[in-house]
Amino acid sequence: MVFANIEYLFLLLLLIPYIVWYILKHKKNNATLQMSDTNIYRSIKKCYKIYLLHVPFILRIIVLALVILILARPQTTNNWQNSEVEGIDIMLAIDVSTSMLAEDLKPNRLEAAKDVAAEFISGRPNDNIGITLFAGESFTQCPLTVDHTVLLNLFQSINSGIVEDGTAVGMGVANAVSRLKDSKAKSKVIILLTDGTNNKGDISPLTAADIAKSFGIRVYTIGVGTNGMAPYPLRVAGTIQYINTPVEIDEKTLTQIAITTNGNYFRATNNSKLKEVYKEIDKLEKTKLNVKQYSKRHEEYQWFAVIALLFLLLEFYLRNSILKKIP
Repeated sequence: MVFANIEYLFLLLLLIPYIVWYILKHKKNNATLQMSDTNIYRSIKKCYKIYLLHVPFILRIIVLALVILILARPQTTNNWQNSEVEGIDIMLAIDVSTSMLAEDLKPNRLEAAKDVAAEFISGRPNDNIGITLFAGESFTQCPLTVDHTVLLNLFQSINSGIVEDGTAVGMGVANAVSRLKDSKAKSKVIILLTDGTNNKGDISPLTAADIAKSFGIRVYTIGVGTNGMAPYPLRVAGTIQYINTPVEIDEKTLTQIAITTNGNYFRATNNSKLKEVYKEIDKLEKTKLNVKQYSKRHEEYQWFAVIALLFLLLEFYLRNSILKKIP
């Protein structure tokens, strides 16, 4: 319930001094007599009218409160809305080559990428999202879906070494394009994450970018890895030893892919930078939501008026009949 003239409810505060005045007046009008022993009066049965003495005042307070509520115009509302949600189709193209095991991001590049991407997916419930993995070759881990629970569960099985090693950036983009090209969504996006340079595959990265552009697909590219050297774990005789390997990211090509498809290139040198990149992409690709809201209000003062009238008649009856002879 809402009130059209809610400011009238402040009049209820005026009832407080009225109640205080009544209490003080009643105490002043009560005569007192000091007695050494009042046991003799305890056996006297009180008249039922004594118990009704303050009922008219209580009824009057209720009537005044109801009148104020009527002035405030109580209303009930029926609200409903039509929502038109236009989701965005997004393919995540993630590099799973062995170089993604380098530990310049913690615990390593691949696990950091999985964690941030999972957070990104959870924040976009209205979008169709799929996963393409690539190393020396590319395959679809999960086609476009709105079942993000299944999608997040599949993230757990993403590991390096599940396909031939290498970095086929062009194949990764092309595979993602094949999943998006028939989409009816007005906004189609690929988020490509890699830590190297293209050295495998039958399709060059720039050719794949041109194909993406022809289908109206925007590509955001992310180069992940620190500057300079990165610690890489190497298993030797049952133990793990670390060697420093150079970070070689083809930023020129990744930038060109982004420019060709009207996307952006980002560089993530640590975990916090990677999170910032995904947050920036999240801001750039917002789901469109058109909401038409309707509201219908009904006046509800009638019941307050009926109750106020009944209480007023009851007060009038008590004062002019039962309590008439009580001073």
